[in-house]
Amino acid sequence: MPHRQSAPQNEPQEKVCASCGRPMRWRAKWAQNWADVKYCSDSCRRRGVTEADRRLEATVVRLVSEGQDAPVTPELVARTAAPDDWQPLYEPARRAARRLAHRGEVDIVQNGRAVDPGSVRGPFTIRAGVRR
Repeated sequence: MPHRQSAPQNEPQEKVCASCGRPMRWRAKWAQNWADVKYCSDSCRRRGVTEADRRLEATVVRLVSEGQDAPVTPELVARTAAPDDWQPLYEPARRAARRLAHRGEVDIVQNGRAVDPGSVRGPFTIRAGVRR
């Protein structure tokens, strides 16, 4: 029976995917290159973070900083970025919000409380980040 490797003590046990913003846990198959792992899956590796993703992040930050009367949602971000064809940008807007939340620039809110961006499911709003 082969010996299972444990996570290196000096490396973090958890990282955040650079593409989707969801948490990744250390896996034995990544033992040789854990420091280089940036994406949680082949899909995220292929997708990466494009210039369009960066523009969505900038749109999120702009809308949150403007402090509109309407709550900032991923739908509003997508509609602001592409008013005529916003549906394809809905999920990328959610990913952009998760990435920004992990960096502490915004908070993801459900039912009036900030929630963990990696585990959020369903509709959410975005507000200015509270520095921790």
